[in-house]
Amino acid sequence: MVSAPSHRDAPALGPGNEEQLEARLRELATARYHDRHPFNQRMHQGELSPDELQLWVANRFYYQCNIPIKDAHILAKLHLPAQRRSWLRRIQDHDGLADEDGGIERWLRLGEAVGLDRRELLTHRHLLPGVRLAVDGYVNFCRHGSALEAVASSLTELCAPSIMLTRLETFPLHYPWIDSGGLSYFRSRVPQGRRDGSEALSWVKEWAVTRDQQDRALAALSFKCDVLWSLLDSVQGAAQQEHRYEQ
Repeated sequence: MVSAPSHRDAPALGPGNEEQLEARLRELATARYHDRHPFNQRMHQGELSPDELQLWVANRFYYQCNIPIKDAHILAKLHLPAQRRSWLRRIQDHDGLADEDGGIERWLRLGEAVGLDRRELLTHRHLLPGVRLAVDGYVNFCRHGSALEAVASSLTELCAPSIMLTRLETFPLHYPWIDSGGLSYFRSRVPQGRRDGSEALSWVKEWAVTRDQQDRALAALSFKCDVLWSLLDSVQGAAQQEHRYEQ
């Protein structure tokens, strides 16, 4: 595992330091985002086998299914109608406004493009215990944490457009057997991630006024980075174990 700096290593902030808080949040997200994970790096370098890609897609689908659930918990914590209307859009982005629409459906199409059966994805047949634990932990964090902490945990969105663009560039090059239509999830997340990351960041900067609030915002983002990293740890471990069995 790559060691990344903790938010606790930096000087304390305080009231009136919104721009410093933003810089710290961006620095933390960049340093600890899961694009640095060895499994993602191998993916983007074209080193994954079809079986490894299928394992990742199948397990990441559990995370995708839980995004609107965690967002529903966050929605319930927002007190202003305008905020709820805005956050509701995130749920609609993933669930869709109709059948055969939305991020979950687009991820199912990615699964089919890499050779997975839709029914296997929907029943989470290939779900690893470590992935379930990480994702459920994230949902519970958003269920029980404050609105500030829950929204701050979503700030990995600041890095999401970059990793989606990387996949749009590298998948056709390294995995030409994947139908381009299966990459529609990555395409849609580029503008959505930019919009959602900017909105969440503005809210966190507005709400995190005291030093304690700023520390909790940083800790929440750090936790979310741990969730994404742990998910890939589980997938990588299972892939390595399967490789040993085949030898």
